[in-house]
Amino acid sequence: MNAVHLETATLGGGCFWCLEAVYQQVRGVTAVVSGYAGGTGANPTYEAVCAGVTGHAEVVAIEFNPQVVSYRDLLEIFFVIHDPTTLNQQGNDIGTQYRSVIYTNSPEQAQIAHDVVAELTRENAYGSAIVTEIQASPIFYAAEAYHQNYFQNHPAQGYCAAVIAPKLSKFRAKFKALMNTTA
Repeated sequence: MNAVHLETATLGGGCFWCLEAVYQQVRGVTAVVSGYAGGTGANPTYEAVCAGVTGHAEVVAIEFNPQVVSYRDLLEIFFVIHDPTTLNQQGNDIGTQYRSVIYTNSPEQAQIAHDVVAELTRENAYGSAIVTEIQASPIFYAAEAYHQNYFQNHPAQGYCAAVIAPKLSKFRAKFKALMNTTA
């Protein structure tokens, strides 16, 4: 019997709660962990990251089965559910911790990320320059337990209703074929 080889995608597109909620609904995704990457100092806390003193970005680590969903599919979702043209900002969330970033975990992922950004740039998909950083994946630190499964645990919370729910609707409308029907 062939063992399934899982891969990890590490993406930052503003608040990690938004990305987590969407990617938990993608078929082939086996786990999504909210966390921090790309800064200095070990074991950053939410408070330190939000204060902007560590340089970490809020990111999600997405474990996925590439035989079910491709890395490219994950990036196509990423570029629909956040604004890759605003430097260090997503909506009202402002600071380097909210930057648009793709941390690649292999040379193949790096090539795909660069190809997707180049295609979107050629198409002038956003009418503005894409500022998404593409870098080799640094150390990932899982966020505190209360940040995990945030939307699932707090769907009626104001931020969830106002910011996350519309992103989920956008994902569901555009990527119906990639939805996990058991989620």
